[in-house]
Amino acid sequence: MKKFYTMFASALTLGMLLSACGDGDTDENGGTVDEGDDNGQEEAAGDVDVSGLQIGTGSTGGTYYPLGQEMANVINANIEGYDDFDLSAVSTGASVENLASIGLGELELGMTVHLPALDAVDGSGEFEELDMTIDNFGFMGHIYPEVMQIVVRADADIETVADLEGMNVAIGPPGSGTQDAAKMILEAYGLEDGDYNAFDEGFGDAAGRLQDGNLDASFGLLGLPAGSIEELALQRDVKLLSLSDEAVSYIEDNSGYELMEIPADSYDFMDESVNAITAYAILVGSTDLIDEDLGYEIVKALYENWESVSHDQGQHLDPENIMNGSDGLPMHPGAERFFEEQGYLD
Repeated sequence: MKKFYTMFASALTLGMLLSACGDGDTDENGGTVDEGDDNGQEEAAGDVDVSGLQIGTGSTGGTYYPLGQEMANVINANIEGYDDFDLSAVSTGASVENLASIGLGELELGMTVHLPALDAVDGSGEFEELDMTIDNFGFMGHIYPEVMQIVVRADADIETVADLEGMNVAIGPPGSGTQDAAKMILEAYGLEDGDYNAFDEGFGDAAGRLQDGNLDASFGLLGLPAGSIEELALQRDVKLLSLSDEAVSYIEDNSGYELMEIPADSYDFMDESVNAITAYAILVGSTDLIDEDLGYEIVKALYENWESVSHDQGQHLDPENIMNGSDGLPMHPGAERFFEEQGYLD
């Protein structure tokens, strides 16, 4: 597995990641990922080994990984003009890690929430902490709407996010959109680092800890409904926390997340709807490692055969949604050509 994944798999802090990335990967002033010499860049574009491409996803218990596997399979089965083409999905820390890995030349494709992608462009949010901006990636299409779901044990005497003070809480892996959003939600209720016992893990690992009682709550930026939550609910009584109007206003004022109501019929254990926040999951690709022609064929293979994706969230790959989450982001040249041909930019 590539070195960047190993760094995150060891659950290094963002500060340690910065130090690792800073050794030749960012300039001394921290602005933009070092692009190296121009000749190397020219050789990389269009000359990638198409037999070993990777798409960065997320934790194995979340939505990204199984959905990313299916997307890779559909692309592999339908790509045209590349006999040795092989794309595999790899488990990562999700959004921020995938974007940073593309910036460092460690990934060809990645799944991400659209908001961290915007941060990557201007070096804000988590990327301000990493002291880097990323200018070698482009938007390649919408995947599905992501919903922040806060799952708690029904017997934990937790009614609101404020009750998480002093509790054991999984906030998502380092470098994930889940962790970024979880911290913002906790801040909206006046909870800072140290006010709760944070566990840096994805919902897959967290579900097991919730089931055995070692965790009180877990944040998950997942599709709706999430199979992992449905499976957990079969083993242990759980419930979803609803966000207050004040918390939603704070979050909307400080991010691009928007209010979404999770309907009461989303899960069997729900008796009433709850307020949550939502954003878009999107596909991005390296403009260094994937040239225009290859990018075009990847997007064409996926979105012309989207109905072959059997995952529940695959329905959102319908091309009528293809531009969701693209505002403010650079487009991959190959994807842009496909969008133009199909009239999606009109």
